[in-house]
Amino acid sequence: MMRSLFILFVLLLSVPSVFAQTVTEPDTVWRRSFAAGINLNQSAFSDNWKAGGISSIAFNTNLDARADYKRDKISWDNAVQLQYGLIKNKDEEGRKSIDRIYLDTKYGYAFSSDWNTFVSANFLSQFTRGYEYDVDDDGTDRLISNFLSPGFLTFALGAEYKPNPYFSLRLSPFAPRFTFLADESVGENERYGVPEGKQVRTEWLAAMVQASYTRDIMANLNFKANYLSYINYKELEGKKIDHMLNATLAAKVNRYINVNLMANFVYDYDQDAAVQYNQSLGLGILYTVQGFSAR
Repeated sequence: MMRSLFILFVLLLSVPSVFAQTVTEPDTVWRRSFAAGINLNQSAFSDNWKAGGISSIAFNTNLDARADYKRDKISWDNAVQLQYGLIKNKDEEGRKSIDRIYLDTKYGYAFSSDWNTFVSANFLSQFTRGYEYDVDDDGTDRLISNFLSPGFLTFALGAEYKPNPYFSLRLSPFAPRFTFLADESVGENERYGVPEGKQVRTEWLAAMVQASYTRDIMANLNFKANYLSYINYKELEGKKIDHMLNATLAAKVNRYINVNLMANFVYDYDQDAAVQYNQSLGLGILYTVQGFSAR
């Protein structure tokens, strides 16, 4: 089942690619961007430092890439967002500070200047194991997540409103989602809505709303935000509607040095009845490449 779903996801990625490769006219255009960065934070204290403190070192990395194709009424937009970070305090093992994998692909056909129909797929998970630390007096750590535990694969069909290059709104009345729980050790502690004895939960009758905003709000200052809401028609009660918001504010100091503030907010009743969030502020190195073709 899981293998078949991933094959379907790969096919969805490849079909527009085949179409694009058959078009060789010079007016075919791509808009591409790539940004990768690493932020570091370090502090050290002598053993006799009277004001108190713990020596530590922390880093987080992020990668954000896009490849968008448009020719006449056909569009194919692709995005990759990867984040990973660790923090190491003195006399403690390293712990994750952030861990996120997000892939999105959308194939669209415009029926007006601002609207197009689309089919899309997105995937959300993490790289490595996640723990709830020190759950008892003995300092026991509790495994609560891993790669594909959970993992979310969502397909969507609907209409997109895109009045300008920096804002888009997707409305999907049909958005089936598959929730994976591949690690049985995680399943002993957290189910993420997956039934006991199963590794996959299927939600066929559901809707999804997505909004994206990316813009330079002033010179050398960029703001990016992505919002997603997932509504299972069988669970229309307000508290069971899933919400996810991630935002990044990046200030460019020079060609390679930047300061960025990143935040992720998640509300998923199957995971927790309260809002989950993480936030990071860092100074680091950012490498960017952009390739734009005039439309």
